[in-house]
Amino acid sequence: MLPRIAAIAFNTYREAVRAWVLHGLLALALATTAYSLVLGTLSLHQDMRVVADIGSSSASFFAVVVAVVLGATSLYREVEMKNVFPILTRRLRRHEYVVGKYLGMLLTVGVYLALDGAFMLFILAAQAGRPPALVGGAAVALFAVLAVLLVRAKYTRAYVIVPWALVAVLVAFVLAAPAGGERRLVVSSLVLAFGEASIVTAVALVFSAFSSPFLTAVLTFLVFLIGRSADTLANLPPRFLGEGGRTAGRVLARVFPNLHMYVPPRPVLLGEVDKLPLLPYVGRAMAIAGFYAAVLLVAASLIFRKRDFQ
Repeated sequence: MLPRIAAIAFNTYREAVRAWVLHGLLALALATTAYSLVLGTLSLHQDMRVVADIGSSSASFFAVVVAVVLGATSLYREVEMKNVFPILTRRLRRHEYVVGKYLGMLLTVGVYLALDGAFMLFILAAQAGRPPALVGGAAVALFAVLAVLLVRAKYTRAYVIVPWALVAVLVAFVLAAPAGGERRLVVSSLVLAFGEASIVTAVALVFSAFSSPFLTAVLTFLVFLIGRSADTLANLPPRFLGEGGRTAGRVLARVFPNLHMYVPPRPVLLGEVDKLPLLPYVGRAMAIAGFYAAVLLVAASLIFRKRDFQ
């Protein structure tokens, strides 16, 4: 079972990285982080904070956009182009296919976050006082290695970027050590962004199992908005909407995943809240993301199993 799921996951990732829309989203995310450098120069000795805040926010936002795009189009495209028919005629169960598609989407989102995070951490390393020659030399060396790998790996070029992105973010993490709390904020935000994207991807996959890409994107974005507003919905004042509106808000806050916990206030990410340590907070958030993802994957698998392709 695992080899079959892995084959679907890697094939999904390979198809995803060929999509120009995802290249454009990555370019926008990197451009937003680069623009934060300009805004940082306008602040009063807060350039690292500006880069960390804007970069982390843009990474979280674009990760959700990537998750929605992948969830809305990947499964539908396979069915529309009838590529799924010869695949499902082999020794592959439908739930294995759904799980493989989901893991491939998550791999794509993870690579995106690693690339964006490495870019942010390299900027923080330069701002924190690392010698420009060291930072620039490390970046040039990484790109040189990538170029060599892309030339030599003729048939596996799409997969080369996965380990390379992981190495890049680790190198940038080490170089950004002088940034202190800002480095911690960026890394924590990236992990939480991945957890949020894992839920959004699973939601999109559920809708994609029975609807069109447009409807899937609209419904997934609606779930995302409700999830981000869960804390507000749970505390609606009855004087404006009445007891009925307040009860409805509380029900929505309990049923839908609370995505607001994946964008916590800055003091939480910096570990400045004594009653809310960062590591337990992140661990709890990722555990909740895993629970929601598992439940939604079961739902998507059941829906896809009942789908008639005739």
